[in-house]
Amino acid sequence: MAAGILIGAVYWYRRSRGQSDLLLIYLGALVGGFAGAKIAYLLAEGWLEWQQPDRWLRWATGKSVLGGLLGAYAGVELTKHLTGHKQSTGDAFALIVPVGILLGRVGCYLNGCCLGRPVAGVFAVRDMRGMARWPAPFVEGLFQVVILIAILLLQRRGLLRDRLFFLYLTAYGLFRFAHEFMRDTPRILLGLSGYQIIALLMACLGAFMLWRRTKLSFANSSPTGEASLS
Repeated sequence: MAAGILIGAVYWYRRSRGQSDLLLIYLGALVGGFAGAKIAYLLAEGWLEWQQPDRWLRWATGKSVLGGLLGAYAGVELTKHLTGHKQSTGDAFALIVPVGILLGRVGCYLNGCCLGRPVAGVFAVRDMRGMARWPAPFVEGLFQVVILIAILLLQRRGLLRDRLFFLYLTAYGLFRFAHEFMRDTPRILLGLSGYQIIALLMACLGAFMLWRRTKLSFANSSPTGEASLS
């Protein structure tokens, strides 16, 4: 997590080129991300751990990547509103977020958290207690690599400009919803985990904003649409 924050900070500092509002936007993303990560964890499973003897440690350290993404987006939008920044920053975040989450999943594997369900077969890996499990951190890390390559290719070709972050939210939300069936997380509603519910909400938000930005992009590219939006 620390490595991801440091890499993001260096990238954002070089990108800001002395624009103090961009640095504030990055700080807003960090504050919103940490808050969202904690809130999502407490809603998804933290409240179920009241009977655990180490509940205070669990509550202090538990966090959710999904909540972090939603919280960071809210933090960015709030900071941009307060600073009056009008330019889109999503494409920059779309490049650093997969790297940060990839590094985070390395931490998950090293510390034995965010485990997959017990399984057998060639894809199973042993956890810290020797139990064979689905390699959830590895699979998610692979997704982050694939989506990062896709975003880089789209950016190089000039496709989906100012929409790449929403593409990421949509793709990751759908991936997490499906992959959650293979993760060892508590089911709280209709056989779904709290993280699956959050993932669906995130995918819906990403898809809506992707559609909205695409509609505005087409409107701005047409003479009549440009006149109506000026």
